[in-house]
Amino acid sequence: MHRKSLWMLVCGLLCLPLVAASAQNSGKAADAAGHQWWQNAVFYEVYPRSFADSNNDGVGDLNGITSKLDYLKKLGVDAIWISPCFPSPQKDFGYDVSDYENVDPMYGTLADFDRLAKEAKKRGIHIILDFVVNHTSDQHKWFLDSKSSRTAEHRDWYIWRDGKGPDQPPNNWVSDFGGPAWTFDPTTNQYYYHFFEAAQPDLNWRNPAVKDAMFDVERWWLKRGVSGFRLDAVDTLFEDPDLNDNPIERPGKNALGDPIEENKYNDNLPEVHDVLRGLRKIADEYDGVLIGETWTDDIVALNRYYGDGNNELQLPMDFLFATVNKLSPAEFRKQIAAVDAASGWPTFVISNHDIVRSYDRYGDGAHNDQIAKVMAGLYLTLRGTPIMYYGEEIGMTTTPPTRKEDVKDPLGITGWPEEKGRDGERTPMQWNENENAGFSKATPWLPVPPSYKTHNVADESKDPDSVLSFYKKVLKLRHTNPALLDGSYVPLNENDQNVLAYLRVYKDQAVLVALNMSGTEQTASFDLSKKGFSGVKSLVATEKAEAKGETVTLGPFGVFIGQLAK
Repeated sequence: MHRKSLWMLVCGLLCLPLVAASAQNSGKAADAAGHQWWQNAVFYEVYPRSFADSNNDGVGDLNGITSKLDYLKKLGVDAIWISPCFPSPQKDFGYDVSDYENVDPMYGTLADFDRLAKEAKKRGIHIILDFVVNHTSDQHKWFLDSKSSRTAEHRDWYIWRDGKGPDQPPNNWVSDFGGPAWTFDPTTNQYYYHFFEAAQPDLNWRNPAVKDAMFDVERWWLKRGVSGFRLDAVDTLFEDPDLNDNPIERPGKNALGDPIEENKYNDNLPEVHDVLRGLRKIADEYDGVLIGETWTDDIVALNRYYGDGNNELQLPMDFLFATVNKLSPAEFRKQIAAVDAASGWPTFVISNHDIVRSYDRYGDGAHNDQIAKVMAGLYLTLRGTPIMYYGEEIGMTTTPPTRKEDVKDPLGITGWPEEKGRDGERTPMQWNENENAGFSKATPWLPVPPSYKTHNVADESKDPDSVLSFYKKVLKLRHTNPALLDGSYVPLNENDQNVLAYLRVYKDQAVLVALNMSGTEQTASFDLSKKGFSGVKSLVATEKAEAKGETVTLGPFGVFIGQLAK
């Protein structure tokens, strides 16, 4: 979901990384090195509406994903995170679920899902579902019953309150999609609460019946063969039962025209962690993984999501890393060091369906392909689990609508023109130069960007210098090099303002990673002999990137990855 939180810089570190402890508390099937399957895996988010359309109706589907499994396997993907494909009125494109135990007809059937899971398993690819735990659609049978009367069976499954007075909501809470977080329902003359869109009423997780029902949904899909879940909007599961007003964070209005509030009483409440421990206990029974959409302000808060003894989320996403939003070695060092010292296994992500694509956020407009390789060289070589976003590997751009009448995202409809929404990062996957980029023979649900003529899978697969070819090289190396799989993270030359460099050290081996984050040629010298290593051998390097002795020369936005030996 879209979040308007503001992030502070990391100011303190707690705990040392305990990889073995993480593995011991992660369920079953640790490998010889003590890792769970998800620790050495590469995850790949698929936005199903936009990935591949098998029946040519303009909308992607499950059979389309199945048809691209060989591509994903060859790319180096071990797990697919599928954004919500459950039945939904599509007010928020699947994040408004009306039935948790089925597939929306636009995406196919349960039989199609089973086929996808079966074919993925043949290729060693895990399926991860996006589990919307905070809210349902207002068309879910639970809510339809809840709103029918004040004495309905499911009334207390949602949060209903009287207003403060005539035409006055219960408090000042603001929806993340604009306007009050309360909607009046005349059927029972009460307001219901929704952190997000009015069509997404929040579940009442203080009701044990809600907890039991959602835990049953988790079991239902795990039994069906999924390997885990990305948990949507986990921060917002609980609200202050006294409904205290949120304090105003600062004067002015946000992009949606609302007061700028601090979500003190309806975000990141401590009860969230009780639910996560329950979800984790069930996941562990099936060797499943839980990924968290965790919007945290600092590493202390991130650590809480791992839980005491790593008994909550295995992979809470660190958006402090994802939102550095500039090529700054100093800022990346700070974020990497913080996450590397966290109490659980690191997770790295630079794009997703709610964030402007990394190609645009880091690109300078002239060297975007080179910069895309720098970012790949960074987050795919760190200690931890990377989560890719579809199209990132070919350099897809963010292409927002230029007219309000073309906007599909409810966030953009409400906030136009200051807030254009998230359509721009959800455009169809660019497979080739054919009509509609090979996504569909019908008119796609979102326009295909003009960049498909220069950035697509077919053409880039033939070009050894393309962004896609670079991703494939780094991902192949990541899967086979012991230092990249299991090595520790050792920062180098920490005062260098242009080159981000580090070692991944495993036993008597090491990999040197040097990334030029500037548009000019850079030379970096490393005291490798003092660390007991010598003899740099190039593994993956961009043009004009080379090593001589303990010195690496990098062209503008150059990448050098080399093997060291004792």
